[in-house]
Amino acid sequence: MTEQKTLRSQRWLAREDFRTFNHRSRFMQMGYDRKDWEGKPIVAILNSWSEFNPCHMHFRQRVDDVKRGVLQSGGFPLELPVLSLNDALIKPSALLYRNMLAMEVEEMIRCHPVDAAVLMGGCDKTTPAMLLGAISSDIPTVFLPAGPMLRGNSRGKTLGSGSDAFKFWDERRAGTISEAEWEGVISGIARSPGTCMTMGTASTMTAIAEALGMALPGASSIPAVDAAHQRMSVQAGRRIVEMVHEDLRPTRILSREAFLNAIAVAMAMGCSTNAIIHIIALARRAGRMDVGLGDFDRLSRQVPVLANIRPNGTSQYLMEDFYYAGGLPALMNRLSSFLHLDEKTVSGGSVGSNIEDAQVYNDDVIRSVETAVYAEGSLAVLKGNLAPDGCVIKPSAMSAKFLRHSGTAVVFDDYPSLKAMLDDPDADITEDDVIVLRNAGPKGGPGMPEWGMIPVPLKLVRQGVRDMLRISDARMSGTSYGACVLHVAPEAYIGGNLALVRTGDTITIDVPARSIHLDVGDEELARRRAQWQAPPPRFERGYGKMFIEHILQADQGCDMDFLTTQAGASAGDPDIF
Repeated sequence: MTEQKTLRSQRWLAREDFRTFNHRSRFMQMGYDRKDWEGKPIVAILNSWSEFNPCHMHFRQRVDDVKRGVLQSGGFPLELPVLSLNDALIKPSALLYRNMLAMEVEEMIRCHPVDAAVLMGGCDKTTPAMLLGAISSDIPTVFLPAGPMLRGNSRGKTLGSGSDAFKFWDERRAGTISEAEWEGVISGIARSPGTCMTMGTASTMTAIAEALGMALPGASSIPAVDAAHQRMSVQAGRRIVEMVHEDLRPTRILSREAFLNAIAVAMAMGCSTNAIIHIIALARRAGRMDVGLGDFDRLSRQVPVLANIRPNGTSQYLMEDFYYAGGLPALMNRLSSFLHLDEKTVSGGSVGSNIEDAQVYNDDVIRSVETAVYAEGSLAVLKGNLAPDGCVIKPSAMSAKFLRHSGTAVVFDDYPSLKAMLDDPDADITEDDVIVLRNAGPKGGPGMPEWGMIPVPLKLVRQGVRDMLRISDARMSGTSYGACVLHVAPEAYIGGNLALVRTGDTITIDVPARSIHLDVGDEELARRRAQWQAPPPRFERGYGKMFIEHILQADQGCDMDFLTTQAGASAGDPDIF
């Protein structure tokens, strides 16, 4: 048993003074006995459950499973509710509130008598947000993924959340499916607790948490309603107590090599484009300023896509199939030549020891390097005069005809004007044109909404067109697909060159060459810049004003400038007088 003086929580509970009297009496007010906490690590279970978050519906039960594990290992578990972010329902963007949750996690850990934390999350922004806060507070931490939902089903067809929603919406717009078929898609595409079961941002980020070493081996791909998810939750509770005794904290796990492992795994998974923003933010919180877009571009050229999961590959399989095929440990085993195997993980073992015995049970779901879904990684980073600080595209989920493409820009300053064109059956647009949506970035959106997967205009949908080149400073859902250039940095709202594009300009992209170019001369761009006027502020008060004033650009991870490691030292533990 750890001695009382070595536990952080005992600063609140083990002294003989008035404040300690008050702390003990309040614990007893809640029905706890001194034997519940004395000499035991207090484990905060940060639960992001809410009745607005279908991804986390099962967390009400899972928190009891975690508590069971903590108690079995001699800890004292206490649930600590935190902000719940659901991407589908929060407007204008859950990314707007990612940093709010990160701050809440950091401060709730710091201000309470807590020795360790189990983070319960999974929906897109909750995973990076909770990890950001845990890195900054730096106490022993295990991340517990929500797990993907069951595969969707309607009229005998397997449905994937997000990906099939976009697909069938286009068919609905084109008039090729009936009202009854559409209602079947609505009711059948999401039919259990859990995150999107496609390779969207949720499954991308929970896989990244595991690859970083912050979740138990195999935890990220267990379906939310599988009994194995309950057992994993108990195991997380047991393990977190052991981590307190070992003083195994995030900063002892999150090396540069751990982040390179996460990037390699993300590429092999056919990851969401959102992975870039979140990994860079996490790396900077961990003091790894040398992790950036260059690492993504380098590894994207080396690491093939091995996970044959929608929206990549044959689009036949979903996360449930991935789990039964062996899950993330099996994929990492096949990817081992690209990984740093000696890195520490929350399991107590290394990456190599965690995956050495993992097997693949379906070679079509988890491919080998030789039979990869896509020869290069999932993402490509482009740079040029339109995006001096970079932008991103997902070649593994787009039509190959747009890998090299020049087209005429059709420019929109806001989503309402874009939508009017998209719904106009007589719009003046062709499939070779390039749709540009701007003022949708971190400050312009605000919060960089997932508007980047711009629908194909109705006129072209009715002609059978299902892909075209689209460019934006917004993001897109990881379940999305198509020739979409995203995260253009700097964004238009702050005067990036995207703000200077005019309808009729020619834009050229060359994905193999990693380039994006606005075919306008420097003198003309300078003349346009002199005429450009900054848009009015999005917020005048509150959290929104703070966000706009301090948010960093996409290539820097969209963290707040005052939350990064470089902003200053951590506040440390609070004084108790």
